[in-house]
Amino acid sequence: MLSARILQRIIATNATWPGGITAAAAILLPSRSPSSVPELGPTRPAGVRAMSFLPPTGPRRWPLYNEQVFPPTGADEAPRPAFVCHVKTNVKYSTKKMWYIASMIRGMSIEEALKQLQFVNKKGAQIVSEALKEAQEMAVRDHNVEFKNNLWVAESFATKGRVLKGLRRHARARPGIVHYRYTHYFVRLEEGAPPEQYYADAPLPPEEMLKRWLEQRRQRTITHSL
Repeated sequence: MLSARILQRIIATNATWPGGITAAAAILLPSRSPSSVPELGPTRPAGVRAMSFLPPTGPRRWPLYNEQVFPPTGADEAPRPAFVCHVKTNVKYSTKKMWYIASMIRGMSIEEALKQLQFVNKKGAQIVSEALKEAQEMAVRDHNVEFKNNLWVAESFATKGRVLKGLRRHARARPGIVHYRYTHYFVRLEEGAPPEQYYADAPLPPEEMLKRWLEQRRQRTITHSL
């Protein structure tokens, strides 16, 4: 008896079933009726792999946000700012190193981010700068942004890409494994001026911190006292 997961893997390979996924399940599971077999997805045409029906994941999903269509805003609603999502996939750079550069430019305007990256002597700074310029050009060309400098970095992060393994020669003719790491860099630019505080839990001014600390100290009580 085959499980549903094994059945899904078999159907997602090279075989083409004229009756769709339900008919294929009925052939592979003769003890069950076609009505009792769970639907794994829409019926695919002949010659099309079943995996093409699954939604994209990972870096392929990020550019799809650019194709999202929103309903028109009402007269009493605030105008919805335009945004553009861009990704650079499988960049030969470490994800841990890219994280510092990606987090540095969050909440900055596009001009300020490009200026700050010029003073960072890292390979990742050049990669991020190229991604920002590409996203800036996409915003003007494809998303009707009037001024290319009227943008700010709403999201900027990096995730793990492919990891290739190689051999490294060690002492006594013993082999070792070396990892060649790649990363995906994601950025989202939004139209308008950047916020004053990007993070919700931004640190308070020193005067306010001192005031709260004094208030906490004055409210102390002695345990088990009258």
